[in-house]
Amino acid sequence: EFKPVEIQSYVFLAIELKQELYTRAELAQVTRAVNRVFDMPAMLLFKYGESLTLAIIDRRLNKRDESRDVLEKVTLIRDVQFAEPHRGHLEILFDLSLESLRERYGFSNFAELHGAWRKTLDSSELNKRFFREIADWYFWAAKHVTFPEGAGEHEESRNATSVIRLITRLIFIWFIKEKGLVPAALFDEAKLHHILNYSDPKGSTYYKAILQNLFFATLDQEMNASDKPERRKFRSRNKREDGRDPHFNITNLYRYEEYFLNPSQALDLFSGVPFLNGGLFECLDKPNKTDPSKVVRIDGFSDRKDNALSVPDFLFFSRERDVDLNDSYGTKKKRYEVRGLIHIFNRYKFTVNENTPIEEEVALDPELLGKVFENLLATYNPETGVTARKQTGSFYTPREIVNYMVDESLVAYLSAQLKARIAALRNMDSLAGVLREVFAYTEKGHPFSEDEVNVLVDAIDNVKVLDP
Repeated sequence: EFKPVEIQSYVFLAIELKQELYTRAELAQVTRAVNRVFDMPAMLLFKYGESLTLAIIDRRLNKRDESRDVLEKVTLIRDVQFAEPHRGHLEILFDLSLESLRERYGFSNFAELHGAWRKTLDSSELNKRFFREIADWYFWAAKHVTFPEGAGEHEESRNATSVIRLITRLIFIWFIKEKGLVPAALFDEAKLHHILNYSDPKGSTYYKAILQNLFFATLDQEMNASDKPERRKFRSRNKREDGRDPHFNITNLYRYEEYFLNPSQALDLFSGVPFLNGGLFECLDKPNKTDPSKVVRIDGFSDRKDNALSVPDFLFFSRERDVDLNDSYGTKKKRYEVRGLIHIFNRYKFTVNENTPIEEEVALDPELLGKVFENLLATYNPETGVTARKQTGSFYTPREIVNYMVDESLVAYLSAQLKARIAALRNMDSLAGVLREVFAYTEKGHPFSEDEVNVLVDAIDNVKVLDP
């Protein structure tokens, strides 16, 4: 029997790979193969191209049961760049250092060291740390922003809701930025000083010129094409002969032209960003139903001088500062530190690949978006005395529950398909149990015949799924 307390040693291996790039699954596969050779845990350091990946694996307690794979989840700190390592990677690697681990957990043997590593590399802990920073920023920002009255009669409520919308939009953008679809220069404070003319009297140049134009005039506007070369352009300031504004309330054209040092270069910077038609980046400003000549301002995407919108630049780029959030959290004399939202995001590594029960990258994955959205919606709504989440019915389902629901649905569906299409289905103690074993992340071979496999493959090819 293999018990963690009996770990007497560790194997550390450095492996140089031939290719320039490797997927997470490929690196996890090599990690498993190497760990099968050893009775003790093996931590691997991969070198390939200009990158490093650190991989560690968990093991099950029972080593005698040959029907189960003793190797569990592979956790990776992946694609650490030699030349310009990501700030998030550096922080994780520092947290793994012996001095830092001993200070946080204390340990006197390899088993306790392994436990400390496992806690440090737990992505759920990373998510919690990120959310704590985002929540602190949210309560701080909500006190310093002003959104138009169209976003709600109650000032505190409309500002809070609008800040949640801002955070949700920006987190989504951070994931597509990881795929290289949004220029990093839009979030680089030093480079922005060569792009922006910080002339907004409300000090909201960055939110208006960069973020609002990115949201509404870029991600919610089709890209330029040979037959339509001017889809993405600044709205016209010239009135028509009848005195009317030709672009009145057309909310997917660029605004705040005077905030750019070189407006045409700014258009070039946005030009390669894809059009997304999911609705998240649709501007919510809309015509007044009773008076179409007026606009109900919600997002406040407007060049007008009477635009009430104010989202100060310091909310995005300020360095760490002490703020009083005791009223927001119901605490007394507690010290809170916040930093600008862009600086918060830059402290974490994001990945577009969702983690699985057998492979986990130490980075923030897309599941985070739903968790942040739900938890921020759960903040107190002073208008009704209930949480905003309870009002909207928005509840984010954790990944573990989703996995269970999907597995059980597929077990029921595939069992029915096998029973209906295989006349002489072999006697199995529990068909559902066998299917669950197939869904489990093990390397044990499946027990199905060729005909049964064909039925299962065909059933998966033709399955219809509704997520209500």
